[in-house]
Amino acid sequence: MKEKVICGIQQVGIGVADVIEAWKWYYDNFGYEIKIVDAEGVAERMLPYTGGRPQSRRAIMAFNIRGGGGFEIWQPKGRELNYLKEPLRLGDYGILVAKIKTADIQNAYKTFTSKGLNVITEISETPFGYKHFFMKDPYGNLFEIEEDNYVFINEKKTTGGANGVTIGVSDMDRSIEFYGKLLDYDKVAYDHTGYFADLKGVPGGEHTLRRVILERSKPIDGPLSRVMGTSHIELVQNLDVEGRQLRDGRYWGDPGFIHLCFDVRNMDAVKEQTEALGHPFVCDSGEDFDMGDANGHFTYVEDPDGTLIEFVETFSIPICKKLGLAINLKKRDDNKPLKILKLLRLAKAKP
Repeated sequence: MKEKVICGIQQVGIGVADVIEAWKWYYDNFGYEIKIVDAEGVAERMLPYTGGRPQSRRAIMAFNIRGGGGFEIWQPKGRELNYLKEPLRLGDYGILVAKIKTADIQNAYKTFTSKGLNVITEISETPFGYKHFFMKDPYGNLFEIEEDNYVFINEKKTTGGANGVTIGVSDMDRSIEFYGKLLDYDKVAYDHTGYFADLKGVPGGEHTLRRVILERSKPIDGPLSRVMGTSHIELVQNLDVEGRQLRDGRYWGDPGFIHLCFDVRNMDAVKEQTEALGHPFVCDSGEDFDMGDANGHFTYVEDPDGTLIEFVETFSIPICKKLGLAINLKKRDDNKPLKILKLLRLAKAKP
């Protein structure tokens, strides 16, 4: 059997009430102009998380050409949405924050504040060495804008794409093992417990927290790795108050961050490892699943606190529908980054 390859964070899933409105906001402010998927259909393979019934939806997957993870912007259709009853706080169980790359933190802060966006903290330095600030989108989702110089294609933009996420956990050591062994974020770059001045103004930031930054000890690899770039995962455990499960009483796809997705190669090897670690697939599309003009194989597992982690083995990526251009990955080297990916410029689109 071939070895598992984690190419990087493919995308962060975001549930919204209006997919076009949300994409326009991420397009205008975070530079998400590369549209890979725009598909309407029925989510038939997520039944454990959609009330046991298929759910209609429209999904748009978009990327920033500077590099970083994408967003899968997901609008449930034909049903009432379930919003969080109370605002999330650091230490609740689930995806709390999406991190966004920027090469110029001062310019990003100036740009977003001058536009009147909901910037909730000033620029500060993290205890682990880079500058950042926090903001919210119009739907209440938390974003952390971080200094990061990674570039795929150097177009002038305020930000790049996703740089990782912050996830709330109940047992830090158990979660470190899960993300290290299964997802290759095996380097503990920072581990400290206390009160953190750089979190002042962030919900839950006033509490005593254990805060861990996980990175990969080996370089990124895989066909799509240069698009997704480097990333890190921050785990947060609140030691003052018990966390709340953000998915309780809600369906997958309801407003907020719904999953963290990794692009992988060799799904059979991924399955073997998930089962060995006691986290078997909870949903499996089977091979050759079409989503719009893209094609692949997706699966899900739950982390130790029930946060949904998606794996996608990508087989085909549409580049330009008018020209019939697509990238077929089935016969590509599992480890070697593709040079042809600069053609993604042709996938630019406007909301």
